Amino acid sequence: MASVAFTDAWGEVIQRPEHDTIEIRWFDSTAAMSGDEFNDWLSRFATEVERAATSRVLVDGLAFAMPNDRMDSAWRDANIIPRYNAAGVNRFAFLMPEGMPAIGVPPRAEGPANYLTAYFGTRRSAMEWLTG
Repeated sequence: MASVAFTDAWGEVIQRPEHDTIEIRWFDSTAAMSGDEFNDWLSRFATEVERAATSRVLVDGLAFAMPNDRMDSAWRDANIIPRYNAAGVNRFAFLMPEGMPAIGVPPRAEGPANYLTAYFGTRRSAMEWLTG
């Protein structure tokens, strides 16, 4: 049964042990999120992934509104991805708004990830891939 592991103004973390999945559900309040706040949130989420010892991650980005120029992908690659790798993540799905160019691109490892990442336009397709 799903349970909320963490919630704050930016989003919530939902554990779904019945699917061996942990999820971020971002809120539209992320429009006001700074890059440092985003990094802190990713660190907190990585801790939850480690704690849950789950192999599948879903990021619900439908309401995510932080501008991309506030993200530091090099910091994420150095500080977050190794933690996901060590936790045993093997599938990482993004649920994104329609029109996102990566939706439908075949799953692949991104950067230093040891797991596959894929982008989806519906929750159903993301969950089918994660649990398939």
